Amino acid sequence: MSVQADPLHLTPAELRAGLDGLRAAPADDGVLELIVRRPAVGERESVDEAELDLELGVVGDNWSARGRSGGRPASRRTQVTVMNARAVALVARHPDRRPLAGDQLYVDLDLGGENLPPGTRLAIGEAVLEVTDEPHTGCKKFRERFGLDALEFVNSPDGRALNLRGINTCVVTAGVVRVGDAVRKR
Repeated sequence: MSVQADPLHLTPAELRAGLDGLRAAPADDGVLELIVRRPAVGERESVDEAELDLELGVVGDNWSARGRSGGRPASRRTQVTVMNARAVALVARHPDRRPLAGDQLYVDLDLGGENLPPGTRLAIGEAVLEVTDEPHTGCKKFRERFGLDALEFVNSPDGRALNLRGINTCVVTAGVVRVGDAVRKR
């Protein structure tokens, strides 16, 4: 009996082969490629624009009511999660699976710690976000959706250096963001 590869999940070799493309993300002058709201646990809503609010984060998202993993209360330091669009494209394989990563904004931008250390501000559309020092790591849900190899990849030394699982941010200037907006360091 032969073992067949899971058509939804990449192998470790396939994931590593994508590293050069991930490292080629622009250091500045990125683009907002996808916006996802999570109106309820397990639900995803891709939208073309969203309002970022100082208290609510992404308006229409359940961040403030849901809290964080492990039953911890919501923290302003984890208000809006941002993931590299190239990373989610690699692990999700199909565009319709990208919102399953659970982040709200997906950008074509180098999110690595050297490029975006905590305190860095990102201007997107009318809004400004600030990168926080709260780590954003892959979890059980990420593993269930994209496989153990993808979880280990984003949490590997290379994955952590590039923040492939994403970064946590807070809203410092409220405003509307739209798919296609420029993403610039400030």
